[in-house]
Amino acid sequence: MPRKKSTHVDDPAAVGRRLKDARLRSGLSQRQLAYSGCSPAYVSRVEAGDRIPSMGVLTELADRLGVSPSWLAVGEEAGSSNLLRDAEIALRLDEVEEAYALYSKVLEQAEDDPSRSAAFEGLAGIALRRGEPQRAIELAEEALAMTRNQPEERPSLAELMARSYASVGEVARAIAVLQRCVDYYASDPVQYVRFSVLLGSALTDGGNFAEAERVIGNALARGREIADPYTRARLYWSESRLLQEQGNHASAEQYARKTLDILRTTEDDYAIAHIQQMLAHINLDLGNPSEALELLREGWPRIAAVGTPLEVTQYQIEEARALAALGEYEQASALAMELTQKLGDAHPLDAGRAYLLLGETLVAVGDRVRALEVYELAIELLEQRPASRHTLTAYKKYSSLLKEEGKSDRALEVLERALALQDQVGRVLT
Repeated sequence: MPRKKSTHVDDPAAVGRRLKDARLRSGLSQRQLAYSGCSPAYVSRVEAGDRIPSMGVLTELADRLGVSPSWLAVGEEAGSSNLLRDAEIALRLDEVEEAYALYSKVLEQAEDDPSRSAAFEGLAGIALRRGEPQRAIELAEEALAMTRNQPEERPSLAELMARSYASVGEVARAIAVLQRCVDYYASDPVQYVRFSVLLGSALTDGGNFAEAERVIGNALARGREIADPYTRARLYWSESRLLQEQGNHASAEQYARKTLDILRTTEDDYAIAHIQQMLAHINLDLGNPSEALELLREGWPRIAAVGTPLEVTQYQIEEARALAALGEYEQASALAMELTQKLGDAHPLDAGRAYLLLGETLVAVGDRVRALEVYELAIELLEQRPASRHTLTAYKKYSSLLKEEGKSDRALEVLERALALQDQVGRVLT
């Protein structure tokens, strides 16, 4: 007796194509998409058009992929699916307000949880881009709550959550999410390297250099399997950043140059601007302020066009450092003061760095009393984050100025804090 034609899908081959497209967009392998009752082999057969999944299986797969079950079944592009597509396109074109309006409309009109979850994820990305990481966390967690996914099952959302946690100083939570992703994607070289690089960066932020070295070393070993330029750039970038934090500026500069050379072939303005910022930072530490300022001015149109408010401010910190190193103290001081007001208390590391820079310019122009006050503010902010070379620099500069002002007891106390910090980290920070 012939099999009864299915009425809940339009065409098995078309269902297979849509499933594969959605899976690849989500960055998942067939094994990662599978679950109890739907094996990787079954996913493979569905994608090949050899099996027609039940509506229950389609719904579960749609949930895991963040798409509409009706879209998987019949390719329906009306309503929320269409709006989500338009919102994603708008965001890629940097039409942020249009994307925000479209994602908001999805929340008003969607009739299924995957569409609502995708809209929350889109809005979370916009919030982070606007410099509102706490709001991004709330929206990302809402996106996750709408489905039965774990963060590692939705790689784009996992990365967004980790970046948001790190932006508000919750480095431990960022590390936890990223470690789960590294473990989950152990058999997928591209995703493994992607999340290892992010984990290495978070560990570096947390001052855990030994573990960061291990994670990045493993990623470099796996990266030899991959020809993708972005993957190679990510690896070199993470190695450069770790070396920079360890005070090995010359080696850091070499890896940063390799990263920039690769990224120039991609014409990715956002990534190029960030690596130019890193190279400028390294050149300042190497005593090359003119080259640093040249790099920053070349990259400014890029970061101004596509960077978040926080990223633009971080970029300007390097500009102020370069100006100060070139003796342009008035200009550097005015810019540093402007940046401290923009950053407030929401971003203690960057605000602390801006106050540290302001203190240095005040010493240079002879306003030592005010410089002492500003150094105190810098230390207060920097101590809110894990140990870093910026904190150590603040201690040393503050201690030196206190000693010059005849406050030897206080200077000795601050210097002892600097030595304790180095003992805590377990290596010399320079």
